[in-house]
Amino acid sequence: MKPANPVFASLGTTIFTVMSALANEHGAINLGQGFPDDEGPADIREAAAKAILDGPNQYPPMMGLPALREAVGEANRRFYGLDVDWQKEVMVTSGATEALHDSITALLQPGDEAILIEPCYDSYRPVIEAAGATVKAVSLQPPHWSLPVEALEAAFSDRTKLIVLNTPMNPIGKVFTREELTAIAGLLEKYDAYAVCDEVYEHLVFSGHEHIPLMTLPGMRERCVRIGSAGKTFSLTGWKIGYVTAPAALMEVIAKTHQFVTFTTAPGLQSAIAYGLGKDDDYFAGLAGALEAKRDILSKGLAEAGFEVLPADGTYFVTADFRPLGFNGTDEEFCRAITEQAKVAAVPMSAFYSNDSGDAPTHLARFCFCKQDGILTEASKRLADWAKARAA
Repeated sequence: MKPANPVFASLGTTIFTVMSALANEHGAINLGQGFPDDEGPADIREAAAKAILDGPNQYPPMMGLPALREAVGEANRRFYGLDVDWQKEVMVTSGATEALHDSITALLQPGDEAILIEPCYDSYRPVIEAAGATVKAVSLQPPHWSLPVEALEAAFSDRTKLIVLNTPMNPIGKVFTREELTAIAGLLEKYDAYAVCDEVYEHLVFSGHEHIPLMTLPGMRERCVRIGSAGKTFSLTGWKIGYVTAPAALMEVIAKTHQFVTFTTAPGLQSAIAYGLGKDDDYFAGLAGALEAKRDILSKGLAEAGFEVLPADGTYFVTADFRPLGFNGTDEEFCRAITEQAKVAAVPMSAFYSNDSGDAPTHLARFCFCKQDGILTEASKRLADWAKARAA
């Protein structure tokens, strides 16, 4: 038999699926996979229900409902001062993962190189490699996760077509600083490259930090593809609605990729998200504030259980070093142990690095805090009891 595509054929089951299945098997609290345990704002869900009942429910325009594309364009202006032509520069996708696939596929061809900053979301690399391009990985290191500018520049070459930039950053909760973004912008100009900017956590940024889209920096407007997520902004991850903002010349090609992937997205859900993007500032500030409080609950609980807790400046996630507990195995062994024994699931940090990376830390676990306060408290108690029993 002729072989299938080797990039996808060689992939294993994602760590998120593995740990979620293990959590279900052992009745564990699942702090591994990043989804909220509430159902999102009632008014947005009501708007969706009304839109579905009223119709239309047939194919919407391939680029997305005009109302949602206008709303995305207005959100760019409202939050970041970006002047966007919604008719030529905004497109709706079936989730941000599709938006990433469309953008990367549209920009890359065999012989190109693409830069990833690790640890990173696991969908980036296979899409790049399936397009025939080569990944150049640059690693961030704990506890501060600062951008190693010299190493980043060494990864650039005349073959570099793009960098994938995720800020705020899954899995480590890092928010890139203006200084770091300026360094990236300079390299993009020097090497005539693009940036695919995964900004799905743009509204989940905590006190003392600011999300700055790379697209807002001088010279970056025509080099950046900016991706957002209704699932993250409105805690509606199952709706799978993403949106892309890009200069018209790039959008024209990205849209041609999209038309042969999902073509379009449920119109009733699009209509409801258009309504949601118009919510007042209190909603967006309240979302970040509520998640920051949850981060603090879990961080405090983990610290009291004996972990060394690393800073988390945004997203759904906090990272903790388990070595102070006296556990000497790998991060995968640790996450399996706490899932089976403490009944709390987490994700090993090394899963977010290349398999051949020698830079992957193996002493960190990622915990998700976008859960009910009582669940976070109970998870912390289980981990503390487990650590205490091990030490006895």
